Amino acid sequence: MAMETLLLAGLGGALIGLLLTLFGGGGSVLATPWLIYVVGLTDTHAAIGTSAAAVAVNASIGLAAQSRAGRVKWPCAITFGIAGLAGALVGAQLAKQVDGDALLMWFAIAMIAIAGSMLIPKKSDGDPAVRLTPPMVLKLAPIGLIAGLAAGFFGIGGGFLIAPGLMASTGMTLANAGASSLVSVSLFGGATSLSYAASGQLIWPLFGALVVGGAGGTLAALPLAKLLEKRTAIARTIFALMVITVAIFILLD
Repeated sequence: MAMETLLLAGLGGALIGLLLTLFGGGGSVLATPWLIYVVGLTDTHAAIGTSAAAVAVNASIGLAAQSRAGRVKWPCAITFGIAGLAGALVGAQLAKQVDGDALLMWFAIAMIAIAGSMLIPKKSDGDPAVRLTPPMVLKLAPIGLIAGLAAGFFGIGGGFLIAPGLMASTGMTLANAGASSLVSVSLFGGATSLSYAASGQLIWPLFGALVVGGAGGTLAALPLAKLLEKRTAIARTIFALMVITVAIFILLD
């Protein structure tokens, strides 16, 4: 594979890692369009499978950091993730049966939905000491299944569904939900990418470039995050509008 192609993929990974670190969920949705329109990957399914694998790795790295900080509510996160894992596998299998152009169109619609969710003001109120109870399991499981299905079908992390789902099902805080959602993002991305890899639709050199670039982007974002602390709402709005613009471009292309 040409070095220029790998460098472009690495640059995309850096951009996505930067955006994910600064704004949380939503950044990974740009991975597939980047691979198709900038890197030049012509196979939509391969682009989705490759980006899903990179998202899973980056989420796992973030999960390790959040776990050390004590923000992950493991029982709730694991219950949600296991329920969604089946959905992710089914979603990935369904997506592979859909024509590439049609899948890209639905992907663009999902991008608009994700960006729209980012424009909704987030409340951080909640119970920081929440514990898993039997009634919670009955709420977590079906929402996890739906989130996993969407993540598997579109090859995205699904954080825009997971964090609100965790908050609605358990009453945990936004900080705990964001950290706990990384368990499901890792599982869903891993399941989706394994499904595509089994079908020969995962481009390993591009995956490696995305991961390496993502690590660099994450490091670069750390000092920027402090500068944006008081301007998070404005920056998040600009980012969401950018995602909508890319989605419209895809729909019109």
